[in-house]
Amino acid sequence: MKPLLKLITEVGPLAVFFIGNAKYGIFYATGAFMLATAIAIPVSWKIEGKLPIMPIVIGIFVVFFGSLTLVFQDETFIKLKPTIVNLVFAAGLIISRIIFKINVLKIVFDKAFNLTERGWRVLNIRWSLFFIFLAILNEIVWRNYSTDTWVTFKLFGIMPLTIIWTLAQMPLVLKETVKK
Repeated sequence: MKPLLKLITEVGPLAVFFIGNAKYGIFYATGAFMLATAIAIPVSWKIEGKLPIMPIVIGIFVVFFGSLTLVFQDETFIKLKPTIVNLVFAAGLIISRIIFKINVLKIVFDKAFNLTERGWRVLNIRWSLFFIFLAILNEIVWRNYSTDTWVTFKLFGIMPLTIIWTLAQMPLVLKETVKK
């Protein structure tokens, strides 16, 4: 039951955004997205038993860009959010590794995976590039297609791409797992 609830807290706000946009338009959907995200964070905290870092960071961006969207009645802000979030994640991974000699992925996922230093380094590079790819892809979609297409892409494009990307990293994880 716990994994299902975790999935609902992650996908739920996007589903609310999608349905809200389909029924009432982008501005209503943005407000509903902000509310659903704000609800999902404490629910996720209750499920996990600890403050969920990624949902909090994303939630801050949702509220910030959502507020700009609603205040200025300009959908550009909410459409920019995925680009900015993905670039911040990529920059965080790259800068923490190069300047601070810290591998953020290792810190976050060390309990889940026991990888070699090479494994963590390669995974860090791959995820950095993937976040840059998602930022570019978001820019292409929101600038060249309708708002409805962009909203659909957010739910049915980015999420499956991320799942596929995660699964595609499993050979590396298996190869670079430290043998006991």
